[in-house]
Amino acid sequence: MKRIVISGLIVLGTIHALSQQVEVFSPNQKISIALCNQQSADIGEWYLKIKYNHKGKIHEPIPEIWLGLSRSDQDFSKELKLLKTGKTRLINEQYTALHGKRSHCSNLANEVVFSFENPGKARLNLIVRAYNDGVTFCYEFPEKGGSFTIRDEHTAYVIPEGTERWLQKFDLSNEGLYRKMNDANIQGNWCYPALFQAADSSCWYLIHEADLDRNYGATKLSNHTKSSAYKVTLPHPEEGEGEALPAISLPWKSPWRVIIMGSLADVVASTLVDDVSSPSVLTKMDWIKPGLVSWNYWSDNHGTRDFKTVCSFTDLAAAMNWPYTLFDWEWDAMGNGGNVEDAARYALSKGVKPLIWYNSGMFKWITATPVDRMKTHESRMKEFAWLKSLGFAGVKIDFFLSEKQYMIDYYLDILDDAAQAEMMVYFHGCLVPRGWARTYPHLMTYEGVRGAEWYNNNPELTTTAPEHNTIMPFTRNVVGSMDYTPVTFTNSQHPHITSYGHELALSVLFESGMQHMADRPEGYYNLPDAAKNFLREVPNAWDDIKLLDGYPGKDVILARRKGDCWYIGGINAEVRRDKNKTLRFSFLPEGGKYKLTLIADGEHDTQLSIRYLVVDKNSEIEVKMLRRGGFAASLKPLQ
Repeated sequence: MKRIVISGLIVLGTIHALSQQVEVFSPNQKISIALCNQQSADIGEWYLKIKYNHKGKIHEPIPEIWLGLSRSDQDFSKELKLLKTGKTRLINEQYTALHGKRSHCSNLANEVVFSFENPGKARLNLIVRAYNDGVTFCYEFPEKGGSFTIRDEHTAYVIPEGTERWLQKFDLSNEGLYRKMNDANIQGNWCYPALFQAADSSCWYLIHEADLDRNYGATKLSNHTKSSAYKVTLPHPEEGEGEALPAISLPWKSPWRVIIMGSLADVVASTLVDDVSSPSVLTKMDWIKPGLVSWNYWSDNHGTRDFKTVCSFTDLAAAMNWPYTLFDWEWDAMGNGGNVEDAARYALSKGVKPLIWYNSGMFKWITATPVDRMKTHESRMKEFAWLKSLGFAGVKIDFFLSEKQYMIDYYLDILDDAAQAEMMVYFHGCLVPRGWARTYPHLMTYEGVRGAEWYNNNPELTTTAPEHNTIMPFTRNVVGSMDYTPVTFTNSQHPHITSYGHELALSVLFESGMQHMADRPEGYYNLPDAAKNFLREVPNAWDDIKLLDGYPGKDVILARRKGDCWYIGGINAEVRRDKNKTLRFSFLPEGGKYKLTLIADGEHDTQLSIRYLVVDKNSEIEVKMLRRGGFAASLKPLQ
């Protein structure tokens, strides 16, 4: 086989001219994505192949990604003729995130555009990017004029046998449990993101989509036709109301298909979903302030209709230096000494900004009030004006339960109007992030996770939470903010069996632009001073992230940085045995010394052990985690 280097691409051909590959390399040369065709040199059915260079050895974690689209007027999956391979273009864009896992982000990739035509001479572009932490690609119809619908997308990821996989069964709330699956023959519909570990253990990858807009519904993965091929699947009529994909006009571009790839640490640290998404539409952003929130629903799901309960949670936020408190459902029926306007005034008098809940109003059978104040542009703007007059800083909007185009439009309509009103937004009962936090930085967080609220629903989370909590940092929370509503020490309607150290660690492990702290006031007031002070100081918008140790479903230790300070959270999923872990601080700068406050499990689940040490990058300390236990730590530089 001969190799010809052309403008940063390597074009591979055989003497039989039966196949062609065009390979695009990441800037660091570790990852490549090749366009392949086994039928002839330039016409037929096309697929992508991903290669990963691990310590000089080339692996193929995804040997085939099938390509193609079917439109209502014609097909773009078979007999496609490759007309042109564009020159390699370096994407090099730096941007700042107001909240998330990293404040300074880099959109750095090599991009190539492949131009095809179908037998009807209609054009299709495939835009491919190779990043240092993965690959992305999307489809584009560049021609102007005409209207059509997308009938099907044929993208399918062929996963080799022996690959470990962590998948969540598809559900419109995205609130299921991830299961580790060794049987490659299990078929079904699966939520994003989906996590895989190559059979040789050298490569991890997470499959997702990004930059979803008004031209496409949110998709899922399905492997019904062939168990090894996870197909990008559009929403179907039975999954909700309205048309899945209404008619759209040319030119048109699909969302990005995203594969985050590398070591497990690379996957956890990746911002690729945001990197590939559209830049911010906002020019003025000083009103967007991430922060911790007191929340009364978990401990008293009718709490917001009681003025005195609302005031007690406002007092909690003030005592803990948290900037926000949330008035959840039933605020419009508030009594026992005051109404919602009185509660807002009380919060502001304590230096706490109120947030407030709304029903999306999209489903007649969901009657929790207020129901329809967010449904139209006119009603939203009227409501936002009223909220601003009372000092509210943001809205939580609940019950979306569809991933069709009409619902995507509704999400984006809300975000557009909220931006105009300078109102922060939290989506609940919703899809998982698709990169919108970069485009709309006032979108602070999403639910889309089986969080602590499930302790109120049934007894299942009591036993599944220890393992579930160690999977979330490797799956759901990788792709964007996740409001699990963590850090509960008392019990709600069903008890938890995680230790106090485990619960405290979740304040670091789980990232959310608005972190709703779910316990009742006494759950925090009764903590040792060191733990209370930790929760008063722990940030929820970060400058950097490091995975120190872990494996999905077993344990995880993460370090996050804010300014010069580092915070560490670690948890153990094991239900039968304690674990000893060695903490190493090689991520610290050379020569710096730090005061370490380590808050770990004590002798039993509800006891905490507190140590104060001085460490530098060469230090090592042993930490014991109880079964279902954990620890949290802060590192502050010594002056």
